[in-house]
Formats: sequence, C-alpha cells, structure tokens
Amino acid sequence: MSRKFTFRSIATSVAMFAFFAFAQAQEGATFEFAYDAGAEVVSTYLWRGLYNGGLSFQPDLAVGWDSEKTSFRFGTWWSLGASDWKFRKGWEEVDGYNPNTYFMPELDIYANVNLWGATFGFTHYYYFKGSNFFSAGDIQKVEEAGNTSQTEVNFGYDFETLLGVPLTVTWNTIVSGEDGYVDGYDLDNDCELYKRAYSTYIEIAYKHTWEKYGLSLGGAVGFSPWKGLYTDYDKDFAVNNLSIRLEKEWSLGDDLCTVSVFGVGMLNTCNINKDNVVITNAAGDDKLYNQKLNGAIGVSVWF
Repeated sequence: MSRKFTFRSIATSVAMFAFFAFAQAQEGATFEFAYDAGAEVVSTYLWRGLYNGGLSFQPDLAVGWDSEKTSFRFGTWWSLGASDWKFRKGWEEVDGYNPNTYFMPELDIYANVNLWGATFGFTHYYYFKGSNFFSAGDIQKVEEAGNTSQTEVNFGYDFETLLGVPLTVTWNTIVSGEDGYVDGYDLDNDCELYKRAYSTYIEIAYKHTWEKYGLSLGGAVGFSPWKGLYTDYDKDFAVNNLSIRLEKEWSLGDDLCTVSVFGVGMLNTCNINKDNVVITNAAGDDKLYNQKLNGAIGVSVWF
C-alpha cells in the first residue's frame, strides 16, 4: 500500500474545491460571511483514544463563508490545561533554562472546505517546543532536530447531507513534522535511521438528536490502519477509540449563544491489559497517558 503524500497533491485538491466554489459563483450562488466562536472547559483532555492532559480550557475561533452548497473555514483552536504547568524541585538549571517549570500549551491552525457534505482540509498541531510549519522534510532531520509539531490532512463525508443519516466518516493522516520511528541503524554515520509513519486515524461516528429536549447521544469507533503514533509506533492495526458522548444544550437569548453540558466515555483497546485499563495509583500525567479507559465531563459555550 502506498502512503506517499505530497504538497503538490494537497494543493491540487484545494484547487479543485476552489474551482467548484468559483463555478457556483458563476451560477449566481450567494456567499455569506460566517464565523464559529466558542470554548469548552473539560475535566480531561481526550483525543482519538488518547489521554492528553487534565483540566483544560479550549477556545475555538474560525472565520469563512457559507453558500448553498459549500462552506469554508479558517481558524485556530487552543488547549490550555492544568497539566501545561509543571512544578518540580531539585532539578539543576542549565544554560539559563529552569527544568523545574515549563509551559507547553497547544495551538492548532486549521482550514477546511465543505462541498455537498464532503470535506477536505488540514490541521497544524503546534506544541510550543519548536515547529516546522508545512515542512515535510527528511524525517531523519526532523527527528534529530527534536521538533514536536505536525501537519495533518483531513478528509471526510457527512451522510446527512444527501441521505439524512447523521453518520460521518473521517480520514486523518500526518504528512509532515515529527511522525516517525527507528527503522534500522546507519553504521557508516553511527546514527539511527528513521522512517516516516504517515500516522493515520479513521473514525466512523453517529449522533442521534432529540431536538425537542436539546439532547444528543453520539458514538464513535476510531482505528489506526497501520503503525503510527496512535499505537505508539508498535502495532500495524488497532481499534484505539470506542467512545460515547451525551450532551444537553440550551439556547440563551434571541439565538445569542448555545450552552451545553456533556459527558464522554472512551476506551482504547490498543495493547490493553488488566494493569492499564484504569491506573489507580497514577502519580500525574506521566502514568495517565497510558490509561486505556477514560472519561470527562465539560461545559461549552458557542456563539
């Protein structure tokens, strides 16, 4: 199976969506400015079957346009959590750097185009420890430089658009940044050889909504089809996300905003055993990152 992605192919896909948007304009379609703005506070930062941190504040802001058949968004998403501030004692300061404390929030930059329910886009994950924005580069050089950011392309389809079924399928593949594993050793240069993984996450999700009560119940199955970060670069295939989300919404004012409370349960079956389903003696995030059964509660506000 070939997994080679190039920015030329990405640019070609973007150009195709732009062409369809232009064709609509020629047909007299109306484009309206649109934006999405909101934030969530969650007890636990859960993402694609993985524990990513504790109590977190996660604002989101995007701008773009809507038309009858297409939409476009460009935005940013942040995660600022309690686990972003670490305080230790006894570590020696080296070259002006104090290892006893550090601050590492996450900033995601994303863009996507939707055409009749089909979505194409990208997300750049920036972890404030060095970034290589849109730099595919040699994975050997990326790993040696210690960069911790990645750029991902996203594809998806919402079946509700044509079939009226609240089912979505998404495909996400990392195409640049830190995403590789050791695949041999170079004796001549005395160094490890890295192979780019193109880590991929595929998710099938369904959500049922009781509009009368402002209540929704959704479930998702997510899996990694080959070796990648979701399996700790270990297994070739794994179901790493079985999740469920229950949410209650209220509309405030004259459509001023929507407030909701929700609960999430998530199970990661990759390398699961009786010792890591729930880690009861966890001493901080370093151990919780390996926990397979997780849950979270939260509140959100959207304008």
